[in-house]
Amino acid sequence: MSVIDQNAIAVGPRISEADVGDYLALLKPRVMSLVIFTALIGLLIAPGHFHPVLAVTSLLCIAVGAGASGALNMALEGDIDSLMSRTANRPIPRGRVTRQEALAFGITLSFFSVLTLGILVNWFAGALLAFTIFFYVVIYTLWLKRWTAQNIVIGGAAGALPPVVAWVAATGGIAPEPLWLFLIIFFWTPPHFWALALFRTDDYARAGVPMLPVVAGPDATRLQILLYTIVLVGIALAPWPLGYFDAVYGVVSLALGAGMLWLAIEVFRKRERSQSLRANRKLFAFSILYLFALFATLGLEAVARMIAPLIW
Repeated sequence: MSVIDQNAIAVGPRISEADVGDYLALLKPRVMSLVIFTALIGLLIAPGHFHPVLAVTSLLCIAVGAGASGALNMALEGDIDSLMSRTANRPIPRGRVTRQEALAFGITLSFFSVLTLGILVNWFAGALLAFTIFFYVVIYTLWLKRWTAQNIVIGGAAGALPPVVAWVAATGGIAPEPLWLFLIIFFWTPPHFWALALFRTDDYARAGVPMLPVVAGPDATRLQILLYTIVLVGIALAPWPLGYFDAVYGVVSLALGAGMLWLAIEVFRKRERSQSLRANRKLFAFSILYLFALFATLGLEAVARMIAPLIW
Protein backbone atom coordinates (compact mmCIF):
# COMPACT_ATOMS: atom_id res chain seq x y z
CA MET A 1 0.00 0.00 0.00
CA SER A 2 1.39 3.42 -0.89
CA VAL A 3 2.08 6.26 1.54
CA ILE A 4 -0.63 8.31 -0.14
CA ASP A 5 -3.20 5.59 0.47
CA GLN A 6 -2.21 5.33 4.12
CA ASN A 7 -2.57 9.09 4.60
CA ALA A 8 -5.94 9.00 2.91
CA ILE A 9 -7.06 6.36 5.37
CA ALA A 10 -5.61 8.28 8.32
CA VAL A 11 -7.51 11.45 7.47
CA GLY A 12 -10.69 9.68 6.44
CA PRO A 13 -14.01 10.45 8.07
CA ARG A 14 -14.40 9.36 11.68
CA ILE A 15 -16.89 6.57 12.22
CA SER A 16 -18.85 7.39 15.36
CA GLU A 17 -18.98 4.74 18.04
CA ALA A 18 -21.92 6.40 19.75
CA ASP A 19 -25.20 4.57 20.19
CA VAL A 20 -28.65 5.71 21.26
CA GLY A 21 -27.69 5.37 24.93
CA ASP A 22 -24.80 7.81 24.49
CA TYR A 23 -27.06 10.47 22.99
CA LEU A 24 -29.64 9.90 25.69
CA ALA A 25 -26.90 10.40 28.29
CA LEU A 26 -26.09 13.76 26.68
CA LEU A 27 -29.61 14.88 27.54
CA LYS A 28 -28.92 14.50 31.30
CA PRO A 29 -32.06 12.37 31.85
CA ARG A 30 -32.10 12.82 35.64
CA VAL A 31 -32.08 16.59 35.29
CA MET A 32 -34.62 16.33 32.48
CA SER A 33 -36.96 14.30 34.68
CA LEU A 34 -36.91 17.06 37.31
CA VAL A 35 -37.60 19.66 34.62
CA ILE A 36 -40.54 17.66 33.26
CA PHE A 37 -41.96 17.20 36.74
CA THR A 38 -41.76 20.85 37.78
CA ALA A 39 -43.11 21.96 34.39
CA LEU A 40 -46.02 19.52 34.77
CA ILE A 41 -46.90 21.10 38.11
CA GLY A 42 -46.78 24.52 36.45
CA LEU A 43 -49.31 23.27 33.89
CA LEU A 44 -51.56 21.62 36.46
CA ILE A 45 -51.93 24.65 38.71
CA ALA A 46 -52.45 27.06 35.81
CA PRO A 47 -56.03 28.39 35.64
CA GLY A 48 -58.45 27.74 32.81
CA HIS A 49 -58.63 24.93 30.28
CA PHE A 50 -55.54 23.95 28.31
CA HIS A 51 -56.05 21.47 25.48
CA PRO A 52 -54.38 18.14 26.34
CA VAL A 53 -52.55 18.00 23.01
CA LEU A 54 -51.08 21.44 23.57
CA ALA A 55 -50.21 20.50 27.16
CA VAL A 56 -48.30 17.40 26.02
CA THR A 57 -46.64 19.44 23.25
CA SER A 58 -45.53 22.03 25.79
CA LEU A 59 -44.07 19.40 28.13
CA LEU A 60 -42.23 17.72 25.26
CA CYS A 61 -40.76 21.02 24.06
CA ILE A 62 -39.66 21.97 27.57
CA ALA A 63 -38.15 18.50 28.06
CA VAL A 64 -36.30 18.63 24.74
CA GLY A 65 -35.10 22.15 25.53
CA ALA A 66 -33.73 20.89 28.86
CA GLY A 67 -32.04 17.99 27.09
CA ALA A 68 -30.55 20.37 24.55
CA SER A 69 -29.13 22.46 27.38
CA GLY A 70 -27.60 19.32 28.88
CA ALA A 71 -26.00 18.31 25.59
CA LEU A 72 -24.54 21.78 25.03
CA ASN A 73 -23.34 21.87 28.64
CA MET A 74 -21.50 18.56 28.16
CA ALA A 75 -20.04 19.73 24.87
CA LEU A 76 -18.61 22.84 26.52
CA GLU A 77 -17.47 21.09 29.72
CA GLY A 78 -15.78 18.03 28.26
CA ASP A 79 -12.43 19.12 29.71
CA ILE A 80 -13.91 19.50 33.19
CA ASP A 81 -15.91 16.27 33.03
CA SER A 82 -12.82 14.24 32.16
CA LEU A 83 -11.14 15.35 35.41
CA MET A 84 -14.01 14.52 37.77
CA SER A 85 -14.83 10.99 38.90
CA ARG A 86 -18.55 11.85 39.00
CA THR A 87 -18.59 12.78 35.31
CA ALA A 88 -15.67 10.85 33.79
CA ASN A 89 -18.00 8.21 32.33
CA ARG A 90 -20.03 10.67 30.33
CA PRO A 91 -20.01 10.13 26.54
CA ILE A 92 -17.52 12.88 25.67
CA PRO A 93 -14.79 12.00 28.22
CA ARG A 94 -15.11 8.35 27.17
CA GLY A 95 -14.63 9.31 23.52
CA ARG A 96 -18.01 7.97 22.45
CA VAL A 97 -19.22 11.37 21.22
CA THR A 98 -17.11 14.31 20.05
CA ARG A 99 -17.70 17.86 21.22
CA GLN A 100 -18.70 18.83 17.69
CA GLU A 101 -21.32 16.07 17.57
CA ALA A 102 -22.70 17.09 20.96
CA LEU A 103 -22.81 20.74 19.92
CA ALA A 104 -24.66 19.91 16.70
CA PHE A 105 -27.07 17.68 18.61
CA GLY A 106 -27.76 20.33 21.25
CA ILE A 107 -28.16 23.20 18.81
CA THR A 108 -30.57 21.17 16.66
CA LEU A 109 -32.70 20.20 19.65
CA SER A 110 -32.69 23.79 20.93
CA PHE A 111 -33.85 25.17 17.60
CA PHE A 112 -36.70 22.71 17.13
CA SER A 113 -37.92 22.80 20.74
CA VAL A 114 -38.16 26.61 20.76
CA LEU A 115 -39.64 26.81 17.26
CA THR A 116 -42.23 24.11 17.95
CA LEU A 117 -43.31 25.66 21.25
CA GLY A 118 -43.56 29.09 19.64
CA ILE A 119 -45.54 27.98 16.58
CA LEU A 120 -47.87 25.43 18.17
CA VAL A 121 -48.43 27.01 21.60
CA ASN A 122 -47.37 30.67 21.91
CA TRP A 123 -44.30 32.75 21.22
CA PHE A 124 -44.02 34.11 24.76
CA ALA A 125 -43.44 30.57 26.01
CA GLY A 126 -41.08 29.88 23.12
CA ALA A 127 -39.05 33.01 23.86
CA LEU A 128 -38.88 32.13 27.57
CA LEU A 129 -37.68 28.61 26.72
CA ALA A 130 -35.02 30.11 24.43
CA PHE A 131 -33.90 32.41 27.25
CA THR A 132 -33.74 29.44 29.65
CA ILE A 133 -31.46 27.52 27.27
CA PHE A 134 -29.32 30.61 26.67
CA PHE A 135 -29.00 31.30 30.40
CA TYR A 136 -27.93 27.74 31.20
CA VAL A 137 -25.49 27.38 28.32
CA VAL A 138 -23.97 30.86 28.05
CA ILE A 139 -24.44 32.55 31.43
CA TYR A 140 -23.99 29.48 33.64
CA THR A 141 -21.81 27.04 31.65
CA LEU A 142 -19.47 29.44 29.86
CA TRP A 143 -19.25 32.17 32.48
CA LEU A 144 -20.46 31.46 36.02
CA LYS A 145 -19.37 27.82 36.33
CA ARG A 146 -15.70 28.60 35.67
CA TRP A 147 -15.35 32.06 37.21
CA THR A 148 -17.31 32.48 40.43
CA ALA A 149 -18.27 30.57 43.55
CA GLN A 150 -21.77 31.99 43.08
CA ASN A 151 -22.20 29.82 39.98
CA ILE A 152 -24.89 27.64 41.53
CA VAL A 153 -26.72 30.59 43.11
CA ILE A 154 -27.12 32.68 39.95
CA GLY A 155 -27.13 29.72 37.57
CA GLY A 156 -29.99 28.17 39.54
CA ALA A 157 -32.35 30.56 37.76
CA ALA A 158 -32.17 28.38 34.64
CA GLY A 159 -33.35 25.31 36.54
CA ALA A 160 -36.11 27.33 38.21
CA LEU A 161 -37.70 28.57 34.97
CA PRO A 162 -39.42 25.42 33.56
CA PRO A 163 -42.63 25.75 35.65
CA VAL A 164 -42.81 29.40 34.59
CA VAL A 165 -42.42 28.39 30.93
CA ALA A 166 -45.21 25.83 31.40
CA TRP A 167 -47.52 28.38 33.04
CA VAL A 168 -46.89 30.85 30.22
CA ALA A 169 -47.59 28.10 27.68
CA ALA A 170 -50.95 27.42 29.36
CA THR A 171 -52.05 30.99 30.04
CA GLY A 172 -50.01 33.27 27.80
CA GLY A 173 -48.92 35.40 30.75
CA ILE A 174 -47.17 35.59 34.13
CA ALA A 175 -48.79 35.43 37.58
CA PRO A 176 -47.60 35.18 41.21
CA GLU A 177 -48.06 31.39 41.45
CA PRO A 178 -45.35 30.40 38.93
CA LEU A 179 -43.07 33.04 40.40
CA TRP A 180 -43.41 31.35 43.80
CA LEU A 181 -42.44 28.06 42.14
CA PHE A 182 -39.46 29.81 40.59
CA LEU A 183 -38.34 31.19 43.96
CA ILE A 184 -38.71 27.83 45.68
CA ILE A 185 -36.46 26.08 43.13
CA PHE A 186 -34.06 29.03 43.05
CA PHE A 187 -33.45 28.98 46.81
CA TRP A 188 -33.51 25.17 46.93
CA THR A 189 -30.66 24.86 44.42
CA PRO A 190 -27.73 26.20 46.54
CA PRO A 191 -28.20 23.97 49.62
CA HIS A 192 -28.92 20.99 47.37
CA PHE A 193 -25.78 21.36 45.24
CA TRP A 194 -23.51 22.63 48.01
CA ALA A 195 -24.36 19.51 50.03
CA LEU A 196 -23.14 17.52 47.02
CA ALA A 197 -20.10 19.76 46.60
CA LEU A 198 -19.06 19.19 50.23
CA PHE A 199 -18.46 15.49 49.60
CA ARG A 200 -17.17 16.09 46.05
CA THR A 201 -14.77 18.91 46.91
CA ASP A 202 -11.69 17.04 45.64
CA ASP A 203 -13.39 16.50 42.29
CA TYR A 204 -14.15 20.19 41.83
CA ALA A 205 -10.70 21.25 43.03
CA ARG A 206 -9.01 18.87 40.59
CA ALA A 207 -11.10 20.24 37.72
CA GLY A 208 -10.46 23.85 38.73
CA VAL A 209 -14.16 24.62 39.25
CA PRO A 210 -14.59 27.39 41.86
CA MET A 211 -17.38 25.77 43.84
CA LEU A 212 -17.96 27.36 47.24
CA PRO A 213 -16.24 24.59 49.31
CA VAL A 214 -13.14 24.91 47.11
CA VAL A 215 -12.98 28.70 47.26
CA ALA A 216 -14.31 29.53 50.74
CA GLY A 217 -13.82 26.23 52.55
CA PRO A 218 -16.27 23.75 54.10
CA ASP A 219 -17.15 25.82 57.17
CA ALA A 220 -18.26 28.83 55.12
CA THR A 221 -20.21 26.48 52.87
CA ARG A 222 -22.00 24.92 55.85
CA LEU A 223 -23.04 28.37 57.02
CA GLN A 224 -24.31 29.32 53.57
CA ILE A 225 -26.28 26.06 53.36
CA LEU A 226 -27.97 26.85 56.68
CA LEU A 227 -28.77 30.45 55.70
CA TYR A 228 -30.18 29.51 52.30
CA THR A 229 -32.23 26.72 53.89
CA ILE A 230 -33.78 29.18 56.35
CA VAL A 231 -34.74 31.44 53.44
CA LEU A 232 -36.00 28.47 51.43
CA VAL A 233 -38.28 27.26 54.22
CA GLY A 234 -39.75 30.75 54.59
CA ILE A 235 -40.19 31.24 50.84
CA ALA A 236 -41.84 27.82 50.45
CA LEU A 237 -44.25 28.44 53.32
CA ALA A 238 -45.21 32.02 52.40
CA PRO A 239 -47.69 31.25 49.56
CA TRP A 240 -50.04 29.55 52.07
CA PRO A 241 -50.76 32.53 54.38
CA LEU A 242 -50.68 34.83 51.36
CA GLY A 243 -53.54 32.82 49.84
CA TYR A 244 -51.86 31.50 46.70
CA PHE A 245 -51.71 27.83 47.78
CA ASP A 246 -54.05 25.81 49.99
CA ALA A 247 -53.78 24.64 53.60
CA VAL A 248 -52.75 21.08 52.66
CA TYR A 249 -49.74 22.52 50.87
CA GLY A 250 -49.02 24.72 53.89
CA VAL A 251 -48.98 21.80 56.33
CA VAL A 252 -46.79 19.69 54.02
CA SER A 253 -44.46 22.64 53.47
CA LEU A 254 -44.17 23.18 57.21
CA ALA A 255 -43.35 19.52 57.89
CA LEU A 256 -40.89 19.21 55.03
CA GLY A 257 -39.30 22.54 55.91
CA ALA A 258 -38.72 21.37 59.48
CA GLY A 259 -36.93 18.28 58.16
CA MET A 260 -34.86 20.28 55.70
CA LEU A 261 -33.89 22.81 58.35
CA TRP A 262 -32.93 20.11 60.86
CA LEU A 263 -30.64 18.41 58.35
CA ALA A 264 -29.06 21.75 57.42
CA ILE A 265 -28.37 22.36 61.12
CA GLU A 266 -26.79 18.90 61.31
CA VAL A 267 -24.55 19.77 58.36
CA PHE A 268 -23.56 22.99 60.12
CA ARG A 269 -22.87 21.26 63.45
CA LYS A 270 -21.06 18.10 62.40
CA ARG A 271 -17.51 18.91 61.31
CA GLU A 272 -15.74 15.57 61.97
CA ARG A 273 -15.07 13.88 58.63
CA SER A 274 -17.20 10.73 58.84
CA GLN A 275 -20.10 12.47 60.60
CA SER A 276 -19.90 15.39 58.19
CA LEU A 277 -19.99 13.08 55.19
CA ARG A 278 -23.13 11.34 56.47
CA ALA A 279 -24.82 14.65 57.25
CA ASN A 280 -24.03 16.03 53.78
CA ARG A 281 -25.35 12.92 52.06
CA LYS A 282 -28.54 12.95 54.14
CA LEU A 283 -29.24 16.58 53.30
CA PHE A 284 -28.55 16.01 49.60
CA ALA A 285 -30.91 13.00 49.49
CA PHE A 286 -33.65 14.68 51.54
CA SER A 287 -33.50 17.84 49.44
CA ILE A 288 -34.62 15.82 46.42
CA LEU A 289 -37.52 14.37 48.41
CA TYR A 290 -38.32 17.84 49.73
CA LEU A 291 -38.76 19.41 46.31
CA PHE A 292 -40.61 16.41 44.88
CA ALA A 293 -43.07 16.16 47.78
CA LEU A 294 -43.68 19.91 47.87
CA PHE A 295 -44.49 20.12 44.16
CA ALA A 296 -46.38 16.81 44.18
CA THR A 297 -48.70 18.23 46.85
CA LEU A 298 -49.55 21.15 44.57
CA GLY A 299 -50.13 18.75 41.68
CA LEU A 300 -52.40 16.47 43.70
CA GLU A 301 -54.39 19.44 44.97
CA ALA A 302 -54.88 20.63 41.38
CA VAL A 303 -56.00 17.17 40.24
CA ALA A 304 -58.38 16.91 43.19
CA ARG A 305 -59.97 20.22 42.22
CA MET A 306 -60.39 18.99 38.65
CA ILE A 307 -62.13 15.74 39.52
CA ALA A 308 -64.17 17.00 42.50
CA PRO A 309 -67.03 18.33 40.29
CA LEU A 310 -67.20 14.97 38.51
CA ILE A 311 -67.58 13.10 41.80
CA TRP A 312 -69.93 15.47 43.60
